[in-house]
Amino acid sequence: MVSLPSSHSKPTPATPAGATSLSPSTRVTWSDPQRQVAFAAWLDRLVDKHGLVAASLRPASTDASFRRYLRVDAQPGVGVASRIIMDAPPDLENSAPFVQVASVMAAAGLSVPQVLDWDAAQGFLLLSDLGSQTMMDVIHPQDANANQALYLKAVDALLAWQLASRPGVLPVYDEALLRRELTLFPDWYLIQHRGVALDSKMAATLEDAFSKIAADNLRAPRVFVHCDFMPRNLMLAPTGVTCAPLGILDFQDATYGPITYDIASLMRDAFLSWEEDFVLDITIRYWEQARKAGLPVGEDFGEFYRAVEWMGLQRHLRIAGIFARLTLRDGKPRYLADAPRFIGYIRATAARYRELKPLLRLVDQVEGIQAATGFAFGRV
Repeated sequence: MVSLPSSHSKPTPATPAGATSLSPSTRVTWSDPQRQVAFAAWLDRLVDKHGLVAASLRPASTDASFRRYLRVDAQPGVGVASRIIMDAPPDLENSAPFVQVASVMAAAGLSVPQVLDWDAAQGFLLLSDLGSQTMMDVIHPQDANANQALYLKAVDALLAWQLASRPGVLPVYDEALLRRELTLFPDWYLIQHRGVALDSKMAATLEDAFSKIAADNLRAPRVFVHCDFMPRNLMLAPTGVTCAPLGILDFQDATYGPITYDIASLMRDAFLSWEEDFVLDITIRYWEQARKAGLPVGEDFGEFYRAVEWMGLQRHLRIAGIFARLTLRDGKPRYLADAPRFIGYIRATAARYRELKPLLRLVDQVEGIQAATGFAFGRV
């Protein structure tokens, strides 16, 4: 049986050949002893088959869900440096969509983690390792134009993903789902986080805005949608590999939905804001390439850009609610620190369109913001 590092384990006297020496702060801890035992048995079965160095197991990353990721070194001669393990408790996370979408994306020629082993009953997955450097890690936030080449690589990956689209493969991003997502804003951001007691006038304003947003977004042609296509989920190739495509992570929520969604996610990032001239530059380049490739983006860029803005508005209302829920329900307060960015996005779009002005006034009232004649796109 493999002995796994834990908060109670004693230091081993020596590190096996090829393993990474771990400090106590990088040891893998388990809140559920039974799950730890089950994981040790699973990993033990994989050591010889996949050439793993079990003693090198260490945290790789976490995300906003109940999943976490571990990294384990490969033995010399295997041909790779390491593998990734996804720990996804099945009572909290369904791994099946991840496995399905990984297969769909790989078939489209995209660079995604390969599923090498999957214990569906226990929620343990062994994956190929795309590395540890994300697009976000190398972005120059103060010099937008310095990032153009990176964003165009992201556009290349997005086009390949959308060109593989076909109905009946992924869940449809329909009105019911869109509406459920929009209600996260009043339920969690306004009521739970801001402590707002919604009166009938405010509720009517939200309902009117949500109906308009839903109708607008549902008019967009449907393609495969990643649903979180942004620099934190795009991986750079290893150093020295210059022509490789960006790797793609965190795709388990992929749907068949509006073609405007992923370009809105990319250019109106949850953790990074750009001035509108850069947003326009990349969006126009995407639109031109998509049009040439035969994707249904329309012949009028102005109409397409409006649709992207309305899609982005839906996304930011949703994320503001999700980040409030992560803080208040799940004890992850760091996400809500980005709430001002979302409020800035929401206000910028609502201020641009007459039919959304009531929503702007509501948000300004909640945030204690005086009406202004204008403000920079997305900058907060």
